[in-house]
Amino acid sequence: MFDPGSGMRSGGYDAARGVLTAYSRPGTVPACFRPQAPPVLVPAPRPRPAHVPLAPAQERMWHAARLGRSADWNVAVAMRLRGAAVDVAALRAALTHLVARHEPLRTRYPATEHGPAQQVADLADVELTVTEKVCTGSELGATVAELAARPFDLAHDLPLRAGLLVLGPDEVVLTLVVHHISVDGRSMGPLIRDLVTAYLACRAGTTPRWAPLPITYTDYTLWKHAQLGEFTDEWSRATHQLRYWANALAGRPAVLDLPTRQQLSPPLDPAEGALIPVAFDARVHAGLLRLAQDRRASLFMVLQAAFALAVGAFARNADVTVATAVPGRDHRLLDDLVGNFSDDVPLRVRLDRAADVDELVDQVRRVALAAYAHPDTPAPRLKRCLLQDAALPLFQATLILQRARTAPLEPTAAPDLSIAEVPTGVVRAKHDLEFGLTDRYDPAGAPAGIDGSFRYPIARFDDDTARRFVDRFTAIVRLLADGYRGPLPALLAATGGRGEPVTARRAARVLV
Repeated sequence: MFDPGSGMRSGGYDAARGVLTAYSRPGTVPACFRPQAPPVLVPAPRPRPAHVPLAPAQERMWHAARLGRSADWNVAVAMRLRGAAVDVAALRAALTHLVARHEPLRTRYPATEHGPAQQVADLADVELTVTEKVCTGSELGATVAELAARPFDLAHDLPLRAGLLVLGPDEVVLTLVVHHISVDGRSMGPLIRDLVTAYLACRAGTTPRWAPLPITYTDYTLWKHAQLGEFTDEWSRATHQLRYWANALAGRPAVLDLPTRQQLSPPLDPAEGALIPVAFDARVHAGLLRLAQDRRASLFMVLQAAFALAVGAFARNADVTVATAVPGRDHRLLDDLVGNFSDDVPLRVRLDRAADVDELVDQVRRVALAAYAHPDTPAPRLKRCLLQDAALPLFQATLILQRARTAPLEPTAAPDLSIAEVPTGVVRAKHDLEFGLTDRYDPAGAPAGIDGSFRYPIARFDDDTARRFVDRFTAIVRLLADGYRGPLPALLAATGGRGEPVTARRAARVLV
């Protein structure tokens, strides 16, 4: 076995040098083959072929929907509009303008003889589902949850539905439910900004005046596939990345043995989730940044090291695969597009190959940098290359860290109108262990704390078990912030908690 990111000792992919290696005979120096660099291409409008494939980041959602898990990938956002006589007709017109501007909101994803495809609907054929309902504040949560729970048929439905929930003549909650195959987290900014611009224009009886988008999501997809090449070409970037991942994940445990609850009767929705809030103050934040600076790493890498250690102790396994999301918007022309560019990358961490905290952070740094360099392999294709049941998840635990927005998500509206995002109350857990964290800084750039939540499926874990895991993770983080740099078993023993000394000792023995 080898440490992903530090290179292989036999023929294969050498991540340290970015080359493929092969030995011609024992004792010889390996021959190095560097895949031919793809042509330097800039995203630009392109002629549209008859078949437009999915972007790499879309494939996992499409396959999940085919397996009956479409609703797990619904993204819901709700905005409360208050002001003098909210114009519901103008809101409907604004949604039509929004769908016309951003093609992914009117794209269907059928299976074809050439594989899954993107098919952008003509504006004349678009029939947007808008539910208008008068409801009270007490009914709001249930109504939003019902809208968010309905699955999309990606082959036939548009991936957007809207609800206009009228609470009064001057108060409306606009709920948008979009399938993740058509949006990512960074899409919410341009989507809401353009929707408000369109609403204000329609309310005034004009058309929205916004700068035209330089390219479309279809242009991006074709550009991305041109960059990657074909999997049938052994020297393409696509094959190069697939080979890296097949090597990096070979021989790992297919499933982590987590302390799950007994199956309940009747069984619960496997994706119904719950949240546990997590927060670290500015002192802890500053301590983590010091450790990151000392190890030439990032704050995310330090948190990911603590997360991997907590997962390893939780699963009693020294070989853990965790994951994170990469934004995928690798060109400035993509900044204002609505679409799904983000994808997950697995990070295999060998806890038994790190004697102390410094070595663990160094390993996570190498693994993360190698993963960032290979972000485009679709999970369904990678699963077929691994010696594991393709029905098993590629990973069970994920941690995502994002920088707090300097400006609020809600755009500035008219003087007589206020717009505020409201919580939807919808919690879907697609993985066993999920942290979503945000690091915050004061106006001078000093660390101001880290906060977020831990998300878990209630069908898999009870509340007490989930909280024990969160407590272990937060205890590890705080010790790292306080300057602990010693052996990992001692760190685990110190963070095991009074209620589980046996578990801590057993986990420590695994890691020795």
